[in-house]
Amino acid sequence: MDTSCTKPSKKMPLSSWKLVLVLILFFAVYMMYVALQQYGVFSVTNLITVGALSKAPICHMPAVSHSDAPFFHFPKPVTYNRKECACTPVHFFAILSMQRSGSGWFETLLNSHPNISSNGEIFSVKPRRSNVTSITRTLNRLYNLDWYSSAAKNECTASIGLKWMLNQGLLQHHVEIADYFNQRGVSVIFLFRRNLLRQMVSILANAHDRAVKQLNGTHKAHVHSEAEAAVLAKFKPTINTTLLMSELRRADKMGREALKHFESTRHLLLYYEDLVSNHTKLMDVLDFLQLPRKKLSSRHVKIHTEPLANQIENWGEVYRALNGTPFESFVNGDYRR
Repeated sequence: MDTSCTKPSKKMPLSSWKLVLVLILFFAVYMMYVALQQYGVFSVTNLITVGALSKAPICHMPAVSHSDAPFFHFPKPVTYNRKECACTPVHFFAILSMQRSGSGWFETLLNSHPNISSNGEIFSVKPRRSNVTSITRTLNRLYNLDWYSSAAKNECTASIGLKWMLNQGLLQHHVEIADYFNQRGVSVIFLFRRNLLRQMVSILANAHDRAVKQLNGTHKAHVHSEAEAAVLAKFKPTINTTLLMSELRRADKMGREALKHFESTRHLLLYYEDLVSNHTKLMDVLDFLQLPRKKLSSRHVKIHTEPLANQIENWGEVYRALNGTPFESFVNGDYRR
């Protein structure tokens, strides 16, 4: 008998073949995830499981420039399914402003657009801004389209954001927030007021109404009728001229610091006075958010329409205090709507 014949090789067990196939499948899914992340389909801060990835639709970026691509996102809410809008790209934004700078009016204009959801002063609630972790958690929920407010457009939102006052933790945690904006591709809209004296009048009048509630015992920061506006406009504050310069410097410094802290972000600078006098500025905002141009409207009615001389009780003192200072333009170059 020929004993030189080799013995037949043993077949690999079925369980081993299954293990090899599982490893190959896992590697393929991982490579697909890396490729999609590089093309900007998923934000770098989103946590996506392998199982969820295999079920998610593959969304392609619209025809935008390479530099704009990081600002288009495809959120996957956990509280509902975007359905046919799953591949509608979403633009993230934040309106950075100060109290009584026209941000409420501006936000209602934006929300009149069918594709914009701006969700108000989310961080007016102190626990949400208590630390960076709380701020990040809140922003993640918002930009994941899981934030519900009267402005929510649900499935087909194409631009989502919030209104954020500078004194609501924004400057305190500016380093971390600016990093978050850059990592998540959040566009910043600065909305300031050139005439800080008018802003002060509005702040004092609003504080007065909060205390006395002039409209049938109800405080209203914004009104929707000329009659209501006329009632609130009757109050003429007396301004402390001893503190006037320091208060104006403080407000001016706050705005300048915000511009400096967030200069690395994709941003647009707006002034309330320009929006009032030139409504084409609103189209610049829609272009900035890369949304179709549409006529925007608001029910807000301006409260203080008179010259400042008719709205400040001690106008003569205020005029003399500011004349010849860096802020004299506030009294010499007054405007009317």
